[in-house]
Amino acid sequence: METENSTVVTEFILLGLTQSQHAQLLVFVLVLVFYLIILPGNFLIILTIRSDPGLTAPLYFFLGNLAFLDASYSFIVAPRMLVDFLSEKKIISYRGCITQLFFLHFLGAGEMFLLVVMAFDRYIAICHPLRYSTVMNPRACYALLLALWLGGFTHSIVQVALILHLPFCGPNQL
Repeated sequence: METENSTVVTEFILLGLTQSQHAQLLVFVLVLVFYLIILPGNFLIILTIRSDPGLTAPLYFFLGNLAFLDASYSFIVAPRMLVDFLSEKKIISYRGCITQLFFLHFLGAGEMFLLVVMAFDRYIAICHPLRYSTVMNPRACYALLLALWLGGFTHSIVQVALILHLPFCGPNQL
């Protein structure tokens, strides 16, 4: 019978970029300022596209979705960072880390696929302008949007599934 070390990491200790309280406060203020600019900016883009009837082209549809993805990405990263800059105990549970990793990959891959879809949209508009309205119709736009969400989800599930099988028995300080 083999004996092996069965210690399991249940939480990670986040060391941060620096141990200096002044530097942490400065980075906190910078992240907070950017966060408070990013969110209203993205929601303003979405509101403008939704409210203006002249912005119904597929380009604006995809631009609104890009703003939504960017705002969602900010919701995943910034609040946790802001909390950790102010707290003494910078700990994230294993499940919390995996959950955050899932959403980072999900939204990041979705954004990557959306940029590919936007490039395809511009390619059709420039190289095949007479066929543009038949190729990039609303049904095709929604199908491409569904494909990018499914692609992001698939990418994220694969990444997390591969990571879950890794043994985390070493140092838990990041």
